[in-house]
Amino acid sequence: MTDTTPALDPALDPELAALLGFLAEAGYPPMWEQSAADARVGFRALTVDLRDPGLLPEMLEVRAATIAGPERDIPARVYRPRPGELPTLVFFHGGGWVVGDLDTHDLTCRTLARDCEAVVVSVDYRLAPEHRFPAAVDDAEAAARWVAEHATDPAAGLGGSPVVAVGGDSAGGNLAAVVAQTLRDEGRTLAGQLLLYPATDLVTAHPSLAENAEGYFLDAPTISWFLEQYVGDADPADPRLSPARGDLRGVTPAVVAVAQFDPLRDAGTAYAGLLEAAGVPVTLRAYPGLIHGFADMGRFSRAAQAAVDEIGALFRRLLHP
Repeated sequence: MTDTTPALDPALDPELAALLGFLAEAGYPPMWEQSAADARVGFRALTVDLRDPGLLPEMLEVRAATIAGPERDIPARVYRPRPGELPTLVFFHGGGWVVGDLDTHDLTCRTLARDCEAVVVSVDYRLAPEHRFPAAVDDAEAAARWVAEHATDPAAGLGGSPVVAVGGDSAGGNLAAVVAQTLRDEGRTLAGQLLLYPATDLVTAHPSLAENAEGYFLDAPTISWFLEQYVGDADPADPRLSPARGDLRGVTPAVVAVAQFDPLRDAGTAYAGLLEAAGVPVTLRAYPGLIHGFADMGRFSRAAQAAVDEIGALFRRLLHP
C-alpha cells in the first residue's frame, strides 16, 4: 500500500508536527466528508475534550448573556478578568461559519481577557448551512452595536469603559473585519480590531492556498466545504463576505496575525497591506513554523504560546494606550 500522507515541511514547529501526527493517528474523518452536525461534534472533541480544565486562565467572573438579534436572541458569554473599569472586546469564534461555539473558544477568550486586560464578550452567532450568509454577519453586527451602546451601562455588566474593540479568529476574523467596516460607516468608534489568521478574501487564490493545501490542520477541501455551506448563492466578492473588497479608509487600527503553514496566510498578509495602503495603523505578525488555529494550541506548542503571548501584549496597547 502506498502512503499518500503529505510530507511536512521541516520548518514546521516540531511540537505542532507531533500534534498533527497524533490527530492523524486518531483517525478523525475530514470535516468535508461529514455532515455539519457531525463536524461540530468532532471539532468539540478536538478543542473541548482535549483541554485540561485546570490550565484555563482564572477569571473574576464568567457569565452567560443574551443580545437581541435580527432573528433571535444571540447567546453570548462575558469574561471579566478583574474588578474595575475595563475596555470591552467583542469576539467572534472561528470554525468556517459552520462549526465552533462558546465552549470551543473558551480558552482563547479567557486568554485574551487576561492578556489584554479587557472584558471579552464571546458571541454565539448563527451557523451555516442552517443559516447561510448573511446570518452570521447580521448577528455579529447586532452584537457589536449592542456592546458599543451598552459598554458603560452598569446594568449591562460589560467593561464600563467606552473603549470597545472587535476581534476573532479565522471565520471570526472575517466577521470582525466586516464589523469594523460596518461600524465605521455608522459613525461608531472602535479602539481596534484583532484579526487572527483571518479569512479576508473569498475570491483570490493566493499562493499559500496551494502551498499549504494539505497536511497542516486546515486544508483546501475543508475550506471549499466551509464556503459551500456558508456562501450559498451569494457573490463571494461582496465586501460582507470578502472584507478585502471593501473600503478600508478610516477603519479602526488592526493587529493581524498569520501563520507560515496556513492556507489563509497570504490573504491575511494582503489584508494588512491593504489596511496600510488605506492609511490605517496596522501591526502584522507572521509566525514561522505555526499552523492555522495556533491561538488554541499553546498547551501543545511553546512556539504557539509565545505567539499568543505577543499578540495579547500588542492588542493590549491598543486598548490601553
